[in-house]
Amino acid sequence: MFNLSKKNLFIAIFLISLIALISAYFIEHILGHQPCSLCLYERIPYFLAILIILINYKYYKLEKYFILSLGIIFFIATMLSFYHLGIEQGFIQESLLCNLEKGANTIDKDEILKQLQQKSISCKDVTFKIFGLSLTSYNIIISLLLTINLTKIYFRYEENR
Repeated sequence: MFNLSKKNLFIAIFLISLIALISAYFIEHILGHQPCSLCLYERIPYFLAILIILINYKYYKLEKYFILSLGIIFFIATMLSFYHLGIEQGFIQESLLCNLEKGANTIDKDEILKQLQQKSISCKDVTFKIFGLSLTSYNIIISLLLTINLTKIYFRYEENR
């Protein structure tokens, strides 16, 4: 992933994002591992990346700004993943982000009872690992590498036209 051209980087980001999302949904729906709230938030950058790359093909003249946007998105994704890893490893306590459930503002007692009966997934519980690493660890690696490459390409944009 080092020293990729702009075109190849866009293709790589598109494919990585697509594979990451397909894998996440496969692990969730086929293998039955329920994601925590932070896991769900960590999918958002990949959706945004796919959207930005598709828009880039229509508005090619704004490519430099799309590269900057992707760099910012994956930097935020890296920070979110580090935060999640800190919770998984016990360095950081779970916050409200981990406890947000659908209908958190529900006042109806029947709804509250239903929510209490549902199994809640904690952000500190790792339910799926590949080669001993959680998916959050892989997300850190991917997001960090993409951030570095996007930053390089952004600052060298004029040289590589």
